[in-house]
Amino acid sequence: MTADNDLVAYYSKRAPILEEVYEKRACQADLAKLRDAVCAALKDHDVLEVACGTGYWTASIAACAASVLGTDASADMLRLAQAKGLPADKVGFALADAFRLDVPGTFDACFAGFWWSHVRRDEQAGFLAEVRRHVGKDGLLVMIDNCHIEGDTPPIARTDADGNTYQIRTLPDGSRHDVLKNYPTDSALRKRLGVVAKDIRILRLTHYWILSCRFK
Repeated sequence: MTADNDLVAYYSKRAPILEEVYEKRACQADLAKLRDAVCAALKDHDVLEVACGTGYWTASIAACAASVLGTDASADMLRLAQAKGLPADKVGFALADAFRLDVPGTFDACFAGFWWSHVRRDEQAGFLAEVRRHVGKDGLLVMIDNCHIEGDTPPIARTDADGNTYQIRTLPDGSRHDVLKNYPTDSALRKRLGVVAKDIRILRLTHYWILSCRFK
């Protein structure tokens, strides 16, 4: 398995405006709670971050973790992340496929922000196995993602034979993209993660959810 080239291309084009999604007034209270929860979970950990994008969450993690390595399959995203000037003594970045995280370092935690929703159902087990390979038994996994809100989030345009859902996204240049975006229920998350993890905890806010667990 490798990263979806269409998804990488879409996010590379979206990179300059990606952080606009965090400017919505209605989301600010949830985002504050999310940042607090992420920092509390990852405090003093050596964190491998998957799909770090522009480094928005990398900056939050760096304030509380022992170290963080942000990885992304988009070089355009990484350039923006590196331009944030985060402390070099505890923050690094690497170009890497989420399904082949061949990066240096020793980690005891993984953070994946708004990534799980872009992982096909038949590829979720492979992704989890790759993360476990790096953080090991009892390693911590923290994930955050969007809740689907009727009338607020883009509508589901289609569903494939495996149950994955897709949205049509339009960028400022007028290009339209068919983007995989799943919205799992708590029970679906527990069912999938329960095979490989324990101590599963899920907090669902209005706009986002956060999950933490430890690998068996």
